[in-house]
Amino acid sequence: MKKTAFNQLHKDAGGKMVEFAGYEMPVEFSGIKDEHLTVRHRVGVFDVSHMGEFWVKGPNAKALVQKLTSNDISKLRIGQAQYTCFPNGKGGIVDDLLVYYYEPNKYMLVVNASNIDKDWDWVVANNKVGAELENASDSISQLAVQGPKAVEVLQKLTKVNLSEIPYYSFVTDEFAGVEEVIISATGYTGSGGFELYFANEHAEKIYKDLFEAGEEFGIKPIGLGARDTLRLEMGFCLYGNDIDDNTSPIEAGLGWITKFNEENSFIDKELLLVQKTEGVSRKLRGFEMIDRGIPRHGYELADKDGLVIGMVTSGTQSPMLNKGIGMGYVAKEYSAFGTEIYVKVRNKLLKAKVVKVPFVSLQ
Repeated sequence: MKKTAFNQLHKDAGGKMVEFAGYEMPVEFSGIKDEHLTVRHRVGVFDVSHMGEFWVKGPNAKALVQKLTSNDISKLRIGQAQYTCFPNGKGGIVDDLLVYYYEPNKYMLVVNASNIDKDWDWVVANNKVGAELENASDSISQLAVQGPKAVEVLQKLTKVNLSEIPYYSFVTDEFAGVEEVIISATGYTGSGGFELYFANEHAEKIYKDLFEAGEEFGIKPIGLGARDTLRLEMGFCLYGNDIDDNTSPIEAGLGWITKFNEENSFIDKELLLVQKTEGVSRKLRGFEMIDRGIPRHGYELADKDGLVIGMVTSGTQSPMLNKGIGMGYVAKEYSAFGTEIYVKVRNKLLKAKVVKVPFVSLQ
């Protein structure tokens, strides 16, 4: 198994380690619910160094990224990031990712850990324009500092005015005495905060300085378990569960990152435009349990007579709502908000209803 630069620090903190995407990663420290509520109410730190980072450079960098991704990077200004996906040429999704417009003719693509090799091969195979590519995944560490107290913790360690960085924007500056740290107002929790990118050799210093700065705010390390429950309360998709090579961005409710304007020409544009115009036979929807029970990935969704109408892609017990929540693809006839559906749990039909995401409002 690969190890991130924080591996020993996780073990020293009592992290329960598991294999994830080829890495030895902490699934929990103090317990998933405690970590979840720490991020919702205070501040937590996630090691997300297993994510992949690709640089796309040169005069043809923009042309390649525009072709590969469904969103419209022509709308980006330097210092902005964008959520998007790689359509796979067959109506499915290679991966979802972030695009950072770093400087003229230079973009950083941040991809999912489990898809690094697949994504790299996809980018290389589609680079017909001679863009310069660099897979920097093994040399970059990444921490996500998330929660309502994140800005106060981070502000102790940089002269950059963090409150002036808009959502989905970033700066590269000194942080904790380390030069050239990317400080990005992004995250996967819905509770606000920043993600930090830096060279591996600075990992231990930045980690220790963060926890020293955050001690008065109750800062804690957070594992993969709470990362999953936090993102699910927000209705954020997880690749391999809610989206994959057999789901289209239109089915997945990602039409908002699929831009069909004239100047945006991307892989699968025509196919996805037909789906948007004519509709799809199934839709990804959030649902809340009415009956007691926890929906799990792979459980069948059914109508009141037990007829299968879809499948659960993600599910958990929401620590904020104290009830079962989930996402799944359902036949379009059952996709209206408020529709009652049923989750098959050990041959029982447990009642649920289709709801809008996010499940939790944090305003």
